[in-house]
Amino acid sequence: MTESVRQVSENDQLRADIYQLFAALLRRQPSPELLQFLITLEIDDNEDNEMTKAWLSLQLAAQQFSSDQLEDEYFNLFLGVGCGEILPYGSWFMTGSLMDKPLALLRQDLMQLGFEREDNVKEPEDHVAALCEVMGVLLLEAPSYRQLAFYQRHMGSWIGRFCDSLAKAPSAAFYATVAQLAKAFFEMEANAFEQLSLDIPVNCPGSADLQPATSDLAKKVDLVN
Repeated sequence: MTESVRQVSENDQLRADIYQLFAALLRRQPSPELLQFLITLEIDDNEDNEMTKAWLSLQLAAQQFSSDQLEDEYFNLFLGVGCGEILPYGSWFMTGSLMDKPLALLRQDLMQLGFEREDNVKEPEDHVAALCEVMGVLLLEAPSYRQLAFYQRHMGSWIGRFCDSLAKAPSAAFYATVAQLAKAFFEMEANAFEQLSLDIPVNCPGSADLQPATSDLAKKVDLVN
């Protein structure tokens, strides 16, 4: 192992958990267990900010919908008959087409980082749920410069537009509150990564590009089924 074990702060653990929550919500409609988790989530409503308002809105929405109801909403939004109302792929938001150059670059970076897709996964790796899943892992296991590089190259330029599109989609009811939370969260992430880019030395090894990952980061990821 060529890199020291990274100490995970409480804040980074929370960020990673939120990324994994978005991965679960955007991969498929939420299960009854996930809805119950959202309903029972303890939220400090003394904090008057956009994140708190978004958490409370999502919690209220989780009380109003069943998993069966959300199956139809998810289908209309992301799948549809031929095409859903939203195309949840980075390539689409970056270039206006699917399976484009950004996907090829993403696959190269995932390979260097040690990620492998499960054999039964059919969706391209630039699905927003897959990218959230990867970011959740990187926050816990990868150096800061790798987190920064991955976010800037594969999410930062378009994730805000994705949130706006999801919030305005005709079928979005529960998922409008998901979009509200995601918008608030990714605005905070943009600020965090902007500060991180200032803190990382320009000549930091690997900061200009992704380098091969250590073996303990390598894993198969259920990117999207």
